[in-house]
Amino acid sequence: MIVIGGEALVDLVPDSSTPDGELGPLHPLLGGGPYNVAIALGRLGAPTAFYAKLSTDQFGDRMVQRLSESEVDTSLVQRGPEPTTLAVVGLEANGSARYSFHTEGTAARFVSDQPLPADTAALCLGTLGMVLEPGASTYEKALFREAERGVFIALDPNIRADLIADPDAYRDRFASWLPAVGLLKVSDDDAEWLAPGRDVVEVAREWQSRGPAAVVLTRGGDGITAVTADGEVTVPSREVQVADTIGAGDTVQAALLAWLHRNDALSPEKVRALDPQQWEQALAFAAAAAAVTVSRPGAEPPWSSELDT
Repeated sequence: MIVIGGEALVDLVPDSSTPDGELGPLHPLLGGGPYNVAIALGRLGAPTAFYAKLSTDQFGDRMVQRLSESEVDTSLVQRGPEPTTLAVVGLEANGSARYSFHTEGTAARFVSDQPLPADTAALCLGTLGMVLEPGASTYEKALFREAERGVFIALDPNIRADLIADPDAYRDRFASWLPAVGLLKVSDDDAEWLAPGRDVVEVAREWQSRGPAAVVLTRGGDGITAVTADGEVTVPSREVQVADTIGAGDTVQAALLAWLHRNDALSPEKVRALDPQQWEQALAFAAAAAAVTVSRPGAEPPWSSELDT
């Protein structure tokens, strides 16, 4: 079982037909980084469970339904009367997304600690789940506890700077997680925010030396790079007509975990043993999956049957 922990929320996405500079209809789409990872991972055929607190409102009901439809185990999902977190999405001309979050008093913040199944092979955390308190401390506790008992830890900080009140404190906290992490995935933008003014590959090498078996950098049109103790491997992005980039990085994370699961490599030791050809295969699979996601509006990851790698 691969357990995904973190927030689920509703992205309010502008209608694509709205003229530039004008306000138009907002369409509610289910999202949140960890939620997107769980949906993508379930669709890619890996045994997946989602660990979060969801509202008992209509959005929460639909979130649970979509998890089940995507073959994700919902036995770890907690429910409560707090409302669903909202993110108002603004789309740039190139399809990239920016977000305005409404998080105060929402369900995602109030997840409770609980034991994970005995057959948990990996725990994947990130985004607002590692920022919004008190839930962030709950997930941090799970990160260290599960790593101690040999569970493979995957982390995607997926920085949302507007919600991080004390950047330096968050950077220090992020550094404290690294020794327990097996796979760290970061975007170029994440790396630049976490280590301002430094070369992102150089920073990734430094992070990798502190614990992770591999650091994977998503670099937009410049492809995806895996940084390991043996060097770097890069594959290009797939050329595709981009609808928007919502969920692209989440799909990369899910596809990497799905590939590692299929190839019996969900452990730091086995990730360190991957050779450059295997990394090319893993990254190409992730690039193909992300290309499908960005080709359609919202975070709508592919099913295994949609991929040719």
